[in-house]
Amino acid sequence: MLKRTVPSTGDLLPVVGCGTWQTFDVGASASEREPLRDVLRTLRDNGGSLIDSSPMYGKAEAVIGDLLDDTGMRAKAFTATKVWTRGREAGIAQMTRSMRLLKAESLDLIQVHNLLDWQIHLPTLRDWKEKGRIRYVGVTHYTSGAHEQLTSILRTEPIDFVQFNYALDDRVAERSLLPLAAERGIAILVNRPFGQGALIRRLSQRPVPDFASEIGCTTWAELALKYLLADSAVTCIIPATRQPGHMESNARSGADPLPNAQIRRRILAAAGL
Repeated sequence: MLKRTVPSTGDLLPVVGCGTWQTFDVGASASEREPLRDVLRTLRDNGGSLIDSSPMYGKAEAVIGDLLDDTGMRAKAFTATKVWTRGREAGIAQMTRSMRLLKAESLDLIQVHNLLDWQIHLPTLRDWKEKGRIRYVGVTHYTSGAHEQLTSILRTEPIDFVQFNYALDDRVAERSLLPLAAERGIAILVNRPFGQGALIRRLSQRPVPDFASEIGCTTWAELALKYLLADSAVTCIIPATRQPGHMESNARSGADPLPNAQIRRRILAAAGL
């Protein structure tokens, strides 16, 4: 898997990670957890490391905390979560709980989820960064309607990561967020890389174009992810899945060759976009 630089430190991060919204909100039974254990093993075996979660995601943080130990992945995992509440003290309590659930004394990244009370939480996150409790500070959103606010924050606030929506059928980020983050030296995590899910369901009715083999793709899902990774500003994409086979396919998308500008245009044309 390819790796890209986190601009604020120069550290390298594999370009495909794993989101956990809905998919990791499960109970303790073997039937529920074994597929997720295999998802993380597949991510690890293919060179990936980033796992993204949130207190908003039900039991996901606790499940990740257990599975990192079960898979032996903890030492190499890049663990990211979020703060999603109002008020300084409530934020501190929530982040402390997240660290306990994730069974971690420090985390790689905490992000302000959907910009909720971001003016209050960013100073706390910077304080935690200075104290070594986290390595990186970030902000997130998942709708294009929030891109203007994200742009304003990127221009004025010293942050390490920004996470936002970007997909074949949702390319608003190409207008300003992607080039601005690159200009400001801010790492980008892409959520919703398959849009709302309807994109892949629709494309599955179309034959995979012949030129897909030129960039090592056999499915529309792989083409959709490679299109995003072809923008060098993207640091890591985080599609969520509970299926090890899908994780394997996602991980393959993070390897060379990536599409050039001409092939990106052909992907859009073939997808009817």
